Formats: sequence, structure tokens, C-alpha cells
Amino acid sequence: MEGAGYVKAILNRVHSKILAGQKGVSERKLTMFLGFNLNKLVVMIVPLLFAVTIHEVAHGWVAYRLGDPTAKWSGRLTLNPIKHLDIMGSFILPLMLLLFRSPIIFGYAKPVPVNFSNLRNYRRDTILVASAGVALNLICALVCGMVFQIMLRAGSFWSESIFRFIALDLLYMLGYSVLINAVLAVFNMIPVPPLDGSRILSMLLPPQYAAQFAHLERFGMIILIFLLFTGALNGIISFFVEPILRISLGNEGLLILFRYITH
Repeated sequence: MEGAGYVKAILNRVHSKILAGQKGVSERKLTMFLGFNLNKLVVMIVPLLFAVTIHEVAHGWVAYRLGDPTAKWSGRLTLNPIKHLDIMGSFILPLMLLLFRSPIIFGYAKPVPVNFSNLRNYRRDTILVASAGVALNLICALVCGMVFQIMLRAGSFWSESIFRFIALDLLYMLGYSVLINAVLAVFNMIPVPPLDGSRILSMLLPPQYAAQFAHLERFGMIILIFLLFTGALNGIISFFVEPILRISLGNEGLLILFRYITH
């Protein structure tokens, strides 16, 4: 039997053992909190922190390479997530999603400081800086997807070992990393201030239209919150995220991740 098929066949059994308390791992020991267990929370939070951290570091690093040292001087060119935490995006938003029993924990980091006037070629370099975070999130999604599929196909080697629970959590963590990086990439390309897509669009517009578009920035967060809470963006985000997930995880991997998130 193929490794991927083997894992797919045993996932329900292994997961049911976890939930039933067999093999010394009980749901009570994982500390349930409003439908979430601690183990599942960690599996989601770790990829989220990494995804938002590399997104902001990418902005700062590309800006530094193109002539602006602001992020470096601010100590933001680091993979230490503590340097990038935002009260609203890193604490309040994930906590609200947890309290409302959302199947997906989502958030964002504190924007890295960039002085675009320091860039050598303002128009071109602004586009490069703005798209850097999205590009790195997509790369991360593809890399995690490759490792996910390798683990899936090698399932017969670890699925019955003493490390199967650790390996299974790692598999889920990689799958969730693909999801969160894909969502971050697509979400940030929406052309609504203060998202990256709005800055890219403003650089592509003729100067007279760019100036008019800039006036929307003061209302950007209000527009964004309205779009999020009305679900107006769901179809757009899903349209672009789904093919990324299918390419990165494959149909079997996507099914496994979906079952894990919605369980």
C-alpha cells in the first residue's frame, strides 16, 4: 500500500485513540478550552506566528537591500516573533476567534517600519517591498506542502512508531502552515489600505488616480472590517487559496487537513 494511502487509512484510528485517551494521551490531559484542546491550539499558533513574522521580515529585508535601513535600525530584521507581536493582531484577534470557536486561528503582526523615500527607485522598489511578504508566504506554503507530501508518502515508516503522535502533529502543523501562508498571501494582495495590494496598486496607477486612491487610506480599516464581517471577501479569498492548497497538499492532504480543522 502506498504511504499516502496508508496514512489516510490509519489517521482516523490514530486520531480516535488520541480522543479516546488511549496510548496515554487523553483529551482531558490536552486541556480543553471552549472546544479547543491545547495540542490543537499549539499546532495552529506556531505556523501563524512564523507566517506573520517572515511576512514582516521580508518587507524590512527587501527595503534594507534597496536603500532603507529603517527596519534594521528598529531591530525588526529578526525571526524572533516577540519583536513583531501586535496587541490587536497577535493577541486580541486570535483570542476572539478562539472564544467564538472558529475552526481557524488567524492574526497579523505589527507592520515593519519602512521609509519609502529612502528607496533608490521609489516606484519600482515600493512594489518590490510591498510584494516581498506575499512572495515569501507563497514560497513557505509551497515548501511546507512539499515536506507535508513527503511525510504523507512516508507514512508507513512513522505511523506505527513510538513517535507517531509527534509526527502526526508535525504533519498537521505543516498542513496548517500551508493554509495560513496561502490565506495571508491572498489576503494581503487585496487592494484595500493598509494591505500590501493597495500599495502595489497605487504605484501602478497614473499619478492623478494614485492621488485620489490615497484618500481612501483613512477609511481603509473601516472598509476592511466591513468586508470581513459581511463575508464579502470569502469568495474571492477562497477562489485563489483553493488552488494553492491543492497544488501544495494534493487532494488527499487537503482532505486530511480539512478533517483535522473541522473535527
